[in-house]
Order: sequence, then C-alpha cells, then structure tokens
Amino acid sequence: MTFTESNTVEQMILDAVVRRETFLAREIPEPYGGGGATSESRVVGWEYVFGPLLPRQNSDVMVESWVREALVALNPSIAEQPERADEVIYALRAILLSVQADGLVRANENFMAWMRGEKTMPFGLDGQHVTVKLVDADVPSNNRLTVANQWTYQSGTVAKRFDVVFLVNGLPVVIGEAKTPTRSAVTWFDGAFQVNEIYE
Repeated sequence: MTFTESNTVEQMILDAVVRRETFLAREIPEPYGGGGATSESRVVGWEYVFGPLLPRQNSDVMVESWVREALVALNPSIAEQPERADEVIYALRAILLSVQADGLVRANENFMAWMRGEKTMPFGLDGQHVTVKLVDADVPSNNRLTVANQWTYQSGTVAKRFDVVFLVNGLPVVIGEAKTPTRSAVTWFDGAFQVNEIYE
C-alpha cells in the first residue's frame, strides 16, 4: 500500500471527528434536582459526507438546502413562513458577493455577525425585527455537523479542491489542507501557504 496524504493525514482527521453513537451516564448534581438520578447524553460528533455527494453545485459556497432547513428549525418566525428562509439566504449570498467591493475581512466580520446571532430581520409582529439564528450555540446537538473531504469550489474557470471542510448547518466554517507525512520536503508550511495564498 502506498501512503498518501489522502489515506493517512486526511483519513486520520475524518476518523477522529466522525460521529460515534456514544452515550454517557452521568449523575445529575443536587442543585438541579439530582439526588442520585442519572441521565444519558449523546456525545455530539460530525457526520461524514464525501464532498462530491453534497447537495450543492461546485460554484456554491453553502449547502443552501441545509441552511434553509436549519433556519426553519431554529427560528419560529421563519417556521411560520418558510419562504422567509430565502430572504436570509439572499442576505448571506450578498455578503459573499461583497468580498470584491468590501474586502475579505469586512465580509468575514459581517458573516460572523450572522453566525453569532447578532443580525435581525423584520419577521416579527407588525414587521418587528427579530434575531435570526443560523446556529444553535446553546444546544449543539440541534445543529447539523458535517465533515466533507475533496470539496471542490469553482469560481469562473478556476476550481480549487479542499482536502477537508467542516460545515455547521450547511455553512463551511473550517477548511483543512492535509500534507503527506512521507515526504520530508513537504511540511505544514506548504499547507498553510496553500490556504493563505490560494484558497483565501
């Protein structure tokens, strides 16, 4: 067997994070109604999906169908009228398109505000603005946590393939570049260079 970055480093990352159905029995502390009662809780992990099988086009930054599902599940005002999810997705797409005009840092700050639940939309009673949640930070198991490998992103005629991508509710939040452990001429610096100079 030939060792490659795919079957060593990349596979190790995937093996380390993929969801395992683990249950923990723990004692509930006294102030919370304990008295020796136990509870079971699932350890939250990541679901693996091979990148080319994700429900997206190579030109899509997000897995929009998953973003839409999360918006409906996490926001009662959107659940009442699911078409409101499309308005939020439109606003997220606008941020992605603003990178050329506003710059990457500003666009990332704006997107991060959405991720943190700091943005509102007029979905309340009489057009009142309500907070929109893209992610449930309080109950992580309410989120779709996905790790994919060989994710291709194409802009015009230029296509780049990321080794590992972590997504929360269809939103890519981390990319990883694996490098072979068998060639001493290739180091972590090569991966960092690719992420900084090419993928950015």
